[in-house]
Amino acid sequence: MAKIMIYPSKYVQGPGEMGKLGSYAEGYGSKALVLISSSGYKRIQATLDAGFAGSKCAPVYDFFNGECSKNEINRLQGVMDAQGCDLVIGIGGGKTLDTAKAVAFYKKVPVLICPTIASTDAPCSALSVIYTDAGVFEEYLFLPANPNMVLMDTDIISQSPVRLTVSGMGDALATYFEARACQISGAANCAGGQVTGAAMALAKLCLDTLMDEGLKAKLALEAGACTPAVEKVIEANTLLSGLGFESGGLAGAHAVHNGLTVLEECHHMYHGEKVAFGTLTQLVLENVDLEELEETYQFCISLGLPVTLGQLGIQNVTMDKVMAVAEAACAPTDTLHNMPFPVTPQSVAAAILAADRYGRFYLGE
Repeated sequence: MAKIMIYPSKYVQGPGEMGKLGSYAEGYGSKALVLISSSGYKRIQATLDAGFAGSKCAPVYDFFNGECSKNEINRLQGVMDAQGCDLVIGIGGGKTLDTAKAVAFYKKVPVLICPTIASTDAPCSALSVIYTDAGVFEEYLFLPANPNMVLMDTDIISQSPVRLTVSGMGDALATYFEARACQISGAANCAGGQVTGAAMALAKLCLDTLMDEGLKAKLALEAGACTPAVEKVIEANTLLSGLGFESGGLAGAHAVHNGLTVLEECHHMYHGEKVAFGTLTQLVLENVDLEELEETYQFCISLGLPVTLGQLGIQNVTMDKVMAVAEAACAPTDTLHNMPFPVTPQSVAAAILAADRYGRFYLGE
């Protein structure tokens, strides 16, 4: 199997970049479907109006319905047909961006991705995670190409709720551990090849950046400041994690996340928060050394990421609930089977219970 690495055509990060969106967009199309939430549009309408003023690309705004589902993707294709759009721009969070990428794929047009938060590693990837209209994980849609451009306006991102950036650190935390598992097992990455040394280096840099800068960034954001630590974490959450997970591969952490989506009690939790607990579960499955385990738990605790089932919203923990999560995580099409050893619902359930107990121990409960 060949080694393969993929990445977006262009990545731009800096303050005030959303105000230049129109000049960037006109290089890709003349009429853009701009997918954004209604609340997001209200927040940055003035910036968008200024960004498209004088541009040769006209925006057509449509408000995201909340789930990256097949029905929403089909609806937006109809909007593009009716409006004659030749470009898609996604502005917002992970599900909005995944939807934009999927619509652009089906319509065979370029896509520009503009996160307003740094809560997931979705922006750079050639992947859309498809959910049902009710928010239950359905499937991965692997795309033939990464976004044409990813634009990160750090002024806007640093003004988003701190919990969202912390969630992004939870998502990024999994990157190195999952890539390492895939490298050991020889499993294919999201590009259909084996991990390159470059991807492993980026995944390790992602982890090191989180450990060195994560708490500093959280505290700075709580103070309303965009510091060098915040800039580094935004890059780690988005670019380093995006390249690392896609060209490194997914394994246990994201599979456990997908399993957790079957429990309605967890639906209020953000993607990265569930992935963080999935990472801890993967480390328990791997039986990593105590130093690595403790460092990862303490990192999560320092940021307020969930380390117990109770913190995920599962107050009445039963074996039936844990097995439901484990069985969904072990679905034949999910990535838990990229681990370098056989896994079963029983072994995953045991790891979930142990990860929860370790979390309560480190919390002093």
